[in-house]
Amino acid sequence: MNPKDPNNEVVLREVRGAAHDIGQPIHVVDAGSERDFGAAFDEIRQHQDSALFAIAEPSVHQSACSTGGTRCTNAIPASYAFREFSLAGGLMSYGADLFEVHRQAGVYTGRILAGGRPADLPAQQPTKFNLVVNRNTANSLRLEIPPAQAPRARRRSDL
Repeated sequence: MNPKDPNNEVVLREVRGAAHDIGQPIHVVDAGSERDFGAAFDEIRQHQDSALFAIAEPSVHQSACSTGGTRCTNAIPASYAFREFSLAGGLMSYGADLFEVHRQAGVYTGRILAGGRPADLPAQQPTKFNLVVNRNTANSLRLEIPPAQAPRARRRSDL
C-alpha cells in the first residue's frame, strides 16, 4: 500500500478484519512509487506461502501496471482491483468495471452541462464487476484454476 495515502488506513482496517475472520495472517508492505516496487516484491518473496493483495490506489495503479505485473509472475500470486494488472501479468483482479464507471461519469457530466445541480444528483455505486484470471500466470505459478472458473479464464493474449 501507499503509506502516504490516508485513505488506505480505512482499507487496511477492512483487509485486516477480513484476514482475521478467515484466520490468515497479513504482512503490510509499503510501496508509494515505482522505485519502491522492487524492494516491496523482494520483501513479499521472503514470506513463505505468500500472496499479494494490492490496495486499489492511484499511485500504485499507475506504477504497478508497468512493473508489478511482470514481477508478480516471479512466484507471487497477486490479486488486484483493476483488470489492467491481470493484463500486465498479475494473477487475478476483481473490481468495478471501469468502462461502466466512466460511462456513468459521462452521464453525470451531461446532466450537469444540461443545467442539473451536482448536489441534486444521486450517489451511484458500481453495479458491474469483473473477475479476470490470467491463465498464463496461473500456469507459471502452478496454480489450478477451479473447474467452475476455468471456462471463463483466458490466456493473457485473449484478455
